This record gives sequence, C-alpha cells and structure tokens, in this order.
Amino acid sequence: MTLPDHAAGSPGPDSRPGPVLAVVGPTAAGKTELALAVAERLGAEVVSADAMLVYRGMDIGTAKPTQEERGRVPHHLVDLVDPGEEFSVARFQPLARAAIAEVLGRGRVPLLVGGSGLYFQAVVDEYVFPPTDPAVRARLETEAAEVGLPELYRRLTLTDPPAAARIQPGNLRRTVRALEVMELTGRPFSSFRVAMDAPVSRYRLTVLGLDPGPELLRARVAERVEAMAKAGLVEEVRRLAGRPLSRTARQALGYKELLDAMEQGTPVPEALEAVVRRTRAYARRQLAWFRRDPRVRWSTLPPGPERVALALELFGKG
Repeated sequence: MTLPDHAAGSPGPDSRPGPVLAVVGPTAAGKTELALAVAERLGAEVVSADAMLVYRGMDIGTAKPTQEERGRVPHHLVDLVDPGEEFSVARFQPLARAAIAEVLGRGRVPLLVGGSGLYFQAVVDEYVFPPTDPAVRARLETEAAEVGLPELYRRLTLTDPPAAARIQPGNLRRTVRALEVMELTGRPFSSFRVAMDAPVSRYRLTVLGLDPGPELLRARVAERVEAMAKAGLVEEVRRLAGRPLSRTARQALGYKELLDAMEQGTPVPEALEAVVRRTRAYARRQLAWFRRDPRVRWSTLPPGPERVALALELFGKG
C-alpha cells in the first residue's frame, strides 16, 4: 500500500515502520463505524487506542465493538484484563506497539482507532514514561496531609514552574506525581512532555480526525447514552458492582455515575443525565487534545459513503 506524500512526512525514502493508519476523535463521533468500513476495504486490522476497551465485561458503557463486528475485522487490545485489575497507559504502550508490529509483519495494515489521546500519542510517538515509586509517592501524600497541599504546590512552582502552570493548585495526585518524578530522576517533570508538545511519529503515520460539530456531537452523545440504557447499561453496571473494581475502571464514563447512584440511592434517570453531561465535557476535552496535533486531517462529514470515500482517499486508496 502506497501512502500519499503528505502522509509519509518526508520528501525522501522513509525507513520508519508502516504504513500505520489512525482514526481519532471524540466519543460518539462514529469512529467504530468508519473504522469497520475502511478496514474491510483495505484488509486492515483494528488496534484499539481506547483506555477502557481493555476491560472484560465493560461492554455496553464503553461502546465496545460487538462480537459480530470483531468477526468482520480483527481487533487487538480489546478484553485484556478484568475490571478489578489496574491498567495504565505505560502498560498499554508496549502491547499496542507489539500488536502493530505483528500486523505489519503479516503484511497487513494496522488501523489505530480511539479517542484516548494520551494512549494514542504514547503509541505513535517516542513517549517516555517517568518511573514511579509507591514509597516515595506515599511519603509525599503523607506530607501533603501534614503540611497541606498548598505547601507542596508552592514547592512545585519553585522547582518546576512549567509543570506547576499545567497543574491545578488543588490537584493532589498530579502535584505529588510531579514531585515524585523530580525526586526519582533529578529532572523536571515538564521535561518529559517533549513528545507531547512536539510529536514526531515513530511510524509512517496517516491520521484522520472526526469532528461532527458541537451541536451534532451534543445530540449524538445524548442518543448514545439513551441507546446504552436501552441495551442494558444499568444491568451491566449492577453486575459489576458486586465485583472488585480498579480505580481506573470505576471512573469510566457511565459506570462512575451509575455506581455512585446505586450507592447513594439516586434515581437512575438522574444518573443517566449526569452521564450525558460528563460525556459531553469529555468529548470537548478529546477534541481539544487532538486539535493540538498537526498530523490530524479533520473531517466534518456525517457518517456515510462520503466519509468512507474521504478516508480511503486520505489513506491512499481512494
């Protein structure tokens, strides 16, 4: 498969692995539908770049591709762990890269699909994750409880002003993480943002971004949550509530609101309204993340043949 010159990103021969294609954008933008249509036309295999599709049994609320859809197109990095297991982007990175290498090694095309910006960027860029140490983190958390978070945040502003500027003063987790990394590495936490601020693809990469526009996206989010509720989301969450859940799984869109409602006695319709609000806010953040990436070619076309044709043209198969 030959990519257009703009996708290769280089005027001469490009020795990077590839081609690697990607479809990104906010939740409810139609990524799964488009990916299936494109993958079938190109003989591609989908590599998920979604932080929550890794969890088994979290199907409805994550809009996970169905078994029928996975039968049509091979999918990677779906249903990897139980919801009680913590899963991080640092763990995801080598698994996704191995899946891409495997697909390329079989002479097929990897199609990276998802809306988790950090997961996507961790895979396609030379993103280095700073080390972590539970003992150091616990000591800093204890110190924050004793002297107050403002004191730790003040220390961060003095030692790493760029990192402090990106962290809200009331965010304990991120303040502690920044100080932890500096203590472990001797480097400012902000220095690890190079790949994020100036992305350079490790693959011959072509990226299509989907943006339905604010009004249509708001409507599609509401429609999706309503469809999930009809498909049995409440029952799915009720089943999960009886099992141990990792912190990450419990915070997933839809699951957190319904789990909280079950614990607090909040009516289900009220919880579903909260799901819609939080999902819309998350979709705005997703768009803001991907809008920073100059590699993304955007489409505002609605789902349908025109969008598929545009994707195939961008991916060099129009």
